[in-house]
Amino acid sequence: MTETGERNRPQTMGNETAGGGEPSSRRTTIGKRVEAGVRGRTTIADGVVEKIAGLAARDVVGVHAMGSGLSRTFGAVRDRVPGGGSSRSSVTRGVKAEVGEVQTALDLEIVVDYGVAISDVARAVRENVVAAVERMTGLEVVEVNIAVSDVKLPDEEEEEPEPRLQ
Repeated sequence: MTETGERNRPQTMGNETAGGGEPSSRRTTIGKRVEAGVRGRTTIADGVVEKIAGLAARDVVGVHAMGSGLSRTFGAVRDRVPGGGSSRSSVTRGVKAEVGEVQTALDLEIVVDYGVAISDVARAVRENVVAAVERMTGLEVVEVNIAVSDVKLPDEEEEEPEPRLQ
């Protein structure tokens, strides 16, 4: 999980210093209101970032599916068992996020459609994921590692059709 924003701290009056002898950057006078952004903290779970990244990656043309063949197979079985599957598991399949206080790093595993330029698809996935995660969370995305685990051939049968979310 991560925290964004500042913790509530006692406010100083006039030219007092805060703690270590440095002038406080949050001075106030009696009767002035404190900014709403400093009245608490916000935490963002890894799973939230994984969902955002998974949806953003699936939006890119040329991405056939997320995750390895084995994880997709287990996910399809789990989704068919009553009470065993959830929409979260399919959305985050193939996505791993490490979230810090102000930054995040992502690992994605994708399956691409045959005939697309893998480097172009990977670049588009990175751009889409970075834009979505940074816009929605305010976290800085420091890296998006992409592993292409398979290529979907035109004559292959569908293992489990993945819904195209747009």
